[in-house]
Amino acid sequence: MSELELDGIKIDEEVDITDVVCPVTFVKAKVALEELDDGQVLSVHLNDGEPVLNVPRSIKEEGHQILKLIDNGDGTYNLLVKKVEE
Repeated sequence: MSELELDGIKIDEEVDITDVVCPVTFVKAKVALEELDDGQVLSVHLNDGEPVLNVPRSIKEEGHQILKLIDNGDGTYNLLVKKVEE
């Protein structure tokens, strides 16, 4: 369990999907979310373009809560997602 905080939000786990392309980006994020307990927060590090457009939408469609999308200023983002009970 990591003791991280990003923009004042406690992060329980992180996943970096900057090295993969759609649709694998969502799959990796979904698998990471499945490993969390309800209410925990996942930080997804992703690239600009397709991933930043598709991953948040797909996660929201799964019923999870998007807390924040942070622009890192280097072509990557951190998407903070709260796992919601399925």
